[in-house]
Amino acid sequence: MKKIDLNTWKRKVHFQFFKNFDEPFHSLTAEVEVTKAFGFCKTAKINFFDFYLHACLKAVNDLEAFRYRISKGEVFLLDTIHVSATLPKPDGTFRFSYVDFDADFSVFRKNIAAEKKRILTQDDLFPPKNDDAVIHFSALPWVQFTALSHARDYSIKDSVPKISVGKVHETNNLLKMPVSVTVHHGLADGKDVGDFLEKFQFYLDEVGER
Repeated sequence: MKKIDLNTWKRKVHFQFFKNFDEPFHSLTAEVEVTKAFGFCKTAKINFFDFYLHACLKAVNDLEAFRYRISKGEVFLLDTIHVSATLPKPDGTFRFSYVDFDADFSVFRKNIAAEKKRILTQDDLFPPKNDDAVIHFSALPWVQFTALSHARDYSIKDSVPKISVGKVHETNNLLKMPVSVTVHHGLADGKDVGDFLEKFQFYLDEVGER
């Protein structure tokens, strides 16, 4: 973890402008193509959720803008970002999880499998480990959304990116999936979101490397 020197940081004026906003987050919704990824997972009998969540985290960890966090008015660049994803319970509700990222997909699959198993008997909403070294992630596989908003407590000074994906659908013989990305404007701009979507697409297509 590295503390950012605000005096020399290229985003100093942006951070100072947006940091005290009641709502400093901005959102963008786009689509990624999942034809290769979906087909690969089906053939290899791999959970599609696990696959695209790993691709998402690889993209996040490639980008400094998604690894910035604000703590007590100061900005830090974290070394590794993990994921707090909403995971379902058999009764139709969900729990928040904490899954450690690992670049090795086989290791990550074990991590998420262990968390899914824990949540089956979990009554508390939050996991035992809970910090800001994550993205907040949710999947809505029932809805082909074109926009999305998040419940927010404005009294909490949050800086964690929020990424959600929706229903896979076919368009012109290609499978597409909507992706909503919400980030703190003091830490990331529209170009950074575009860079994330480009890398996310790259890792979704990297089916032969898992």
